[in-house]
Amino acid sequence: MHKRTPVLSIGAILLLFVVAPPAVAQAPESNWQSHREKNILQWTPEEQRSGYPNIRSINPTREIPASDQPRILPKAMWMETPDWGGSMDELHLAGLLVIQDGKIRYEDYRRGHSASDRWMSFSIAKSVVSLLYGIAIKEGHIESLDETVAMHLPQFVGTAYGDVAIRDLLQMASGVQWNEDYQDPNSDVAALDNASEQEVLQHLASLPRLYPAGSVFNYNTGETILAGAILAKAVGMSLSEYLQTRLWAPFGMSANADWALMGEDGAEMGGCCISATLRDYGRIGLFALREGALDTNDSLLPADWMAESTQPSPGADYYGYFWWLGANGDYRASGIFGQGIYISPEHDLVIAMHGLWPQAVDQELSAKRAQLIESIKRVSSQSASN
Repeated sequence: MHKRTPVLSIGAILLLFVVAPPAVAQAPESNWQSHREKNILQWTPEEQRSGYPNIRSINPTREIPASDQPRILPKAMWMETPDWGGSMDELHLAGLLVIQDGKIRYEDYRRGHSASDRWMSFSIAKSVVSLLYGIAIKEGHIESLDETVAMHLPQFVGTAYGDVAIRDLLQMASGVQWNEDYQDPNSDVAALDNASEQEVLQHLASLPRLYPAGSVFNYNTGETILAGAILAKAVGMSLSEYLQTRLWAPFGMSANADWALMGEDGAEMGGCCISATLRDYGRIGLFALREGALDTNDSLLPADWMAESTQPSPGADYYGYFWWLGANGDYRASGIFGQGIYISPEHDLVIAMHGLWPQAVDQELSAKRAQLIESIKRVSSQSASN
């Protein structure tokens, strides 16, 4: 068991909304100007409650259409489920969903939130990108994670990133220098302010190497954009289109989703900003739990992809391929402000949360969230044995 549970710093995501091309959904001007004028990292819980379900009205997005054949999640509530409503209020959760054995065992919403509302995921998108990498490998767009950055993006030839393997990007272990301090106006992450994808890539290409690739974990927002750019080029379509055609539609996601865009080139941020309903958060968890298997028993992922993705990295035993790792084979996709998808293969369990924490990262709330997850796991074990 890991003795500490790392949490994402607010450096995990820089989201400063900017203008995108007219080919994407444009936000109406009324009602949302105050949200646009304020950095999303500074939104109050009240602003989060109104803004998260309406990102497409605040920022340019690319919509991800629902599946024509939604995956049914039958409801079979546990007979003796504790009332977790108090925990939800204490944890500032707007939604809590528990799925075991493919069935909804618990579902509750707070603060006027509902099952039909989309919600900003923040860095949960990183884990989705990890799944898309698996699909791209199975389809032959990427032959191996040993392929280097420069093999896919020639502008990185001769740079510190040139010989970095894709695997090292997914493990946040490129060894390239990166300062993720949001209090430092001269930090690398500050250079992402209002930047397009190409501007981010140019900045990354200018950075020096500090460590051998694959040896040291360093959370790097820019690197997730690089991983997304490689993937989009390899598959020949936007990240949104690849997600919709390869995962969202085939696995039966029930509602439209959005992926927020950055910069003048209108690219999706590889490490952030998919908005989806809570049940579709749950379906993402099921997709990972079932290792990409469809009802036909065909799998969209390579054999053992999830096992590989959730192995401890050489630079951090708590991190895999854009997944945070826990004890007993558990793993999770985490986003700031309380977003999460928690997966326990041992319990055939998925727990999804929509949150509106008062601040991006909170150690006390993280500890209480871990307690809630353990409570849910205990109930799932008891129910399975009855």
